[in-house]
Amino acid sequence: MKFALIGAIIFVSIFLIIVIVAQESKQPGMGSAIGGGAEGMVGGKTRGKDAVLSKFTVVLGIIFAVLCLVLGRYLNTF
Repeated sequence: MKFALIGAIIFVSIFLIIVIVAQESKQPGMGSAIGGGAEGMVGGKTRGKDAVLSKFTVVLGIIFAVLCLVLGRYLNTF
């Protein structure tokens, strides 16, 4: 049971890292502070790939937190 939980946490954490890295940046970054940041100021809802990746990030984050709590409870390390 312990090894299954650890394996699930490793799988979810790797998948969570991949999903986060695949998202496009919503902020223009430090380069726009120096010059030419006007094109990045247009706001709005995320659509397409970013919306799906954003939802996956939330779901995987919740799954990761729950798995960590269950594993901590199972190992009595709270």
